[in-house]
Amino acid sequence: MDKTELASLFDRLGQLHVVVVGDVMLDNYWWGEVERISPEAPVPVVAVKRRESRLGGAANVALNCRSLGAKVSLAGIIGDDAEGKTLLKLAQDAGIGTDLLMPSQKRATTTKTRVISRNQQMMRLDDEVSDDLYTEEEHPFIDIVLRYLQREKPDVLIFEDYNKGVLKENVIQRIIAHCTEIGIVTAVDPKMKNFLCYKNVSIFKPNLKEVREGLHILLQDITEGELDKVHRKLQESLQHQISFITLSEHGVYYNDGTSSAIIPSHVRNISDVSGAGDTVIATAAMVYAATKDANLMAEISNLAGGLVCEEVGVAPINKERLYSECAMLLS
Repeated sequence: MDKTELASLFDRLGQLHVVVVGDVMLDNYWWGEVERISPEAPVPVVAVKRRESRLGGAANVALNCRSLGAKVSLAGIIGDDAEGKTLLKLAQDAGIGTDLLMPSQKRATTTKTRVISRNQQMMRLDDEVSDDLYTEEEHPFIDIVLRYLQREKPDVLIFEDYNKGVLKENVIQRIIAHCTEIGIVTAVDPKMKNFLCYKNVSIFKPNLKEVREGLHILLQDITEGELDKVHRKLQESLQHQISFITLSEHGVYYNDGTSSAIIPSHVRNISDVSGAGDTVIATAAMVYAATKDANLMAEISNLAGGLVCEEVGVAPINKERLYSECAMLLS
């Protein structure tokens, strides 16, 4: 791909409309210094110096899509609490549409608080309700999403599943069926609970651990031949179009039914892998929606995932930096 084609692609990314559906989270960061051990227990005392809140989970996927220039709408459930208000404001400040964020009286906003000292995570505190959506929340949520899809006809819809209860089987299948009917590309970053519920999705993007657990296989040899077998096994259940598997330090694998490959990772100074999967699914879904080229999807999203691993904490992809990396390594 020459630089003219690459520039044209990055321009097209900015013309896409993306809907992200799933488990939204608020990521809190408490930065501090450790100078002593507590006299009460053998644990470090962190003197907190700075606090920061960021979009996490499905909201971080939406932020990555927005960072790549797309018009983005975020669909999920938040609590009627201070954390929910913070998440809503962060999304709106980032230019993300929040009309599909439904407040709940029965659930807290999923919040993860990370305590960090000297760029090392000391502890993480999780405040969440991971029960499935109640029926009285499920049906209104499906209705507002389906009506929005019918009215707006976005280019791509991404499911971001963290097993927090929003993406029930009925929610998944109703939304995929509607997207298929009106021609919207669908992509999913699955988790164990609903692993094989995403039938007929366009792009199925698990990581290696999720593949092993979801299919109950060992998969010790990370070779193209073995991963081709995984693709065929997944297709027996899902009838999806593309398998896209992230392989950690080994890179990524894709199979679109006509071609397959392992795209190796590039050498990085890894600071934090948090949120890398969010960046990969956002980039992959958008590049595929713009090009219908699975190989290019894999190449560019592999670079994007590596770049965000150089940042501390969950951080979205920088479009200019990704373009420069692509121009250097793919042109």
